[in-house]
Amino acid sequence: MFYEDLSEYDYQDEDAFTDRESGFYAAWYRPEYTRLNIGWLESGKPYSTGRVSTAFVEKLKAVQEVQWMNVCLGVYECDLCPEAVAPEGNGELRIPGRPGTAYAAPFLITHYVTAHGYRPPQVFIDAVLAVDLDVWAAARWPNVPFPWVPEDAERMLE
Repeated sequence: MFYEDLSEYDYQDEDAFTDRESGFYAAWYRPEYTRLNIGWLESGKPYSTGRVSTAFVEKLKAVQEVQWMNVCLGVYECDLCPEAVAPEGNGELRIPGRPGTAYAAPFLITHYVTAHGYRPPQVFIDAVLAVDLDVWAAARWPNVPFPWVPEDAERMLE
């Protein structure tokens, strides 16, 4: 599935965070912030390449350890890889940008960066590096690791 970097995200109307520890509890809501696509790559479509810092890659991996976003039942395989070795992803990331904006990336983004040389826009790299991972990692249900979840978000507790 291809979306141009920094285009407006419109894949799903609502956002849903799933608690990683239980894999069951969830919070879902219609976002009041603009979501911008980052890293939705597809074979045959051009994408930017270049070096990124090790600090960025490590922070991106760490964010993926604490945030489970829009998890789907099906999976998406990297179609840039040979089918026999293509990794799969089934979720997304949300990274806060400037006020009122969040970046929406597929869970395969780290693979795209490390295996295919994808270089996200600098504004996304800066946003990932700015995430306070200690605060995000300390969040426990019913809180979620993202700062802009509305207080009235519907939370599935059981």
